Amino acid sequence: MNTTQEKADFKKEFKKRCFLFSLKILELSEDLKGNRTNWPLLDQVVRSGTSIGANVVEGGNSTSKREYINYFNIALKSASETLYWLALIKETNLKKMDKIEKIYNECEELKRLLSTIILNTKSNSKI
Repeated sequence: MNTTQEKADFKKEFKKRCFLFSLKILELSEDLKGNRTNWPLLDQVVRSGTSIGANVVEGGNSTSKREYINYFNIALKSASETLYWLALIKETNLKKMDKIEKIYNECEELKRLLSTIILNTKSNSKI
């Protein structure tokens, strides 16, 4: 397999992973919506958590490296925000801590991957 194919496969898998993460966020929201106290937190985490994948997809359709990096930076910021909301949700829903912890860990991993993608793209271009 050549590097072009490997890059294409990675991009496809990364987009899929972001999509699945969005689904996990939506499932968590549905699971916790019975407690009125969670509503504002869930609204925020749904917005920021689903924004990660949306910006990755939009960045993939960029017309320039600068635009691509910009969208991935927005996705990275959304991942950071999502970690904040998940931490609050975790502390206020101790009975669901294990499930929330898994989603939190996945978000941390997405954040690390986004950072790596941004750094590699910057180092491989003249931006």
